[in-house]
Amino acid sequence: MADSKAPFTVRIRKLLTNPLLQRKQMCVDLLHLGRANVSRKELQQRLMQQFKVQDPRCVIVGNLSTAFGGGRSRGQAWIYDDFKAAQRFEHRYRLVRMGVIEAQPKKGRRATKELKNRRKKVRGTEKAKTTAAKQKRSAEAASIAAATAAATAAAAAGRGS
Repeated sequence: MADSKAPFTVRIRKLLTNPLLQRKQMCVDLLHLGRANVSRKELQQRLMQQFKVQDPRCVIVGNLSTAFGGGRSRGQAWIYDDFKAAQRFEHRYRLVRMGVIEAQPKKGRRATKELKNRRKKVRGTEKAKTTAAKQKRSAEAASIAAATAAATAAAAAGRGS
């Protein structure tokens, strides 16, 4: 039976220091006999110890795949010099998956289609302006709605006394 507490071995291949992206990048081979696989968190902790990294947000593990038959896995890891570099260069979805940043709320399907059709009617830099104009209009509408709600509440409070 697979034991989740069984030890695992980490072997690092192709260690490369990438000064432009302020990180170390590597291929990781895992030997985990007696267990199904190794979690990203466990691997992250092991790499933090091995490379003496203080901030867990700087160690990012990805592309893990278990070999057929089990017992071996491969993956990649990126160790950033600081969290600011990780925020700047790492894919957003990985940072969201780690719980480091929040996912941006998706727009509705109808709103996306309307924006697409508005953009099709203009050329070049005007496309960005259509998006900005729409956001500005929605912000104005929200502020008007808030002001109206405040006025109604004040009127109701005045009537009540």
